[in-house]
Amino acid sequence: MILSKEEITLKKIALCVKILRDEYNVTLSEFYIDTGIHLARIEQGKTNITISTLQKICEYFNITLSDFFMMMEKI
Repeated sequence: MILSKEEITLKKIALCVKILRDEYNVTLSEFYIDTGIHLARIEQGKTNITISTLQKICEYFNITLSDFFMMMEKI
């Protein structure tokens, strides 16, 4: 199965979010309680998130959107 560019991007976003959450040792429940954002479907690459949601995720982990996108480029 060949993935579209959009699917590849969603998978990269998902992996970056999962890596950040693991690095900060934050559970899905903790993240939801703190932000109101459900990460499960995002981390599965099944949800196309908005830039404002991504901004909130980055703020939670104290990184910039630029840092996040640089992280994505390394994958």
